[in-house]
Parts: sequence; C-alpha cells; structure tokens
Amino acid sequence: MHQRLKRTATRAGVMAAVAAAAVTVMPTAAHAATYNGACGSGYGVIDSGAVTGGTVFLTYNRSTGKNCVVTVRNTAGGAKYMAARVSKANDPWNSDEGQYTTYAGPVYVSAPGTCIDWGGEIDGSTYYRYGVHCG
Repeated sequence: MHQRLKRTATRAGVMAAVAAAAVTVMPTAAHAATYNGACGSGYGVIDSGAVTGGTVFLTYNRSTGKNCVVTVRNTAGGAKYMAARVSKANDPWNSDEGQYTTYAGPVYVSAPGTCIDWGGEIDGSTYYRYGVHCG
C-alpha cells in the first residue's frame, strides 16, 4: 500500500544529505524501473535519473504547463525511505517523503518561464538536479 507524508524539506538539508551520500551504482536497463503513470493523464517523461533500487522520473504536461516528479522502485518490497521533490529553482520543495513499498510522489510544480530543481531518493541513494529545464 502506498502511503503519503507531505513535508517541505530544506534545500540545505537535502544538499547536505547529497554531499554525505556514497557513490551510487546505477542499475542496468534490464532492472531499471519504468514510469508508472502516477502523475496522471497527459504527463510524459522528459528526464530521469537512476538511484540504487529505482528511478526518479520528471514528467511534463503540455496542456497544464506543470512538471511532476515520481520516484519508483525497481521492484516492490518492504517499506524503505523514499522521496520525490520538485520546485521552482531556489524555492522551497514540493515534497513527498516517507516509508514506501513502491513509489514516492507524485509532486507537482507550475514553473512557466523559469528553471526547476527536482530529484528524489531511495534509502540514502539520491539524484538531484538544480536550475534545469528552464522555459
């Protein structure tokens, strides 16, 4: 069962956790998670990043102009700490984090004419990008 816990993480806290994280081993394509459609209809994957045990997906909906992030595990299992985060560049995160068995998110941001920050994590393995997908 997917549970949600909405919380705003500080950028400094996430960056400190990223700096302290070990090197991530990327999954092979045969074992990588696939986007699960959690953002809803009209969203297509525009970027992704591998984390140990899964993939963080950035999606976009042209009709609404919103970005959405979901972190998906390669295989469901016992609950692990997971997070999905997105924001306008340098704004507070829109975040979904907690102990999940399959995925974290979806989280959304409308950012017309500006850059976004986005990323996620599974059990300490992180993927974050800052000031990207400007438009």
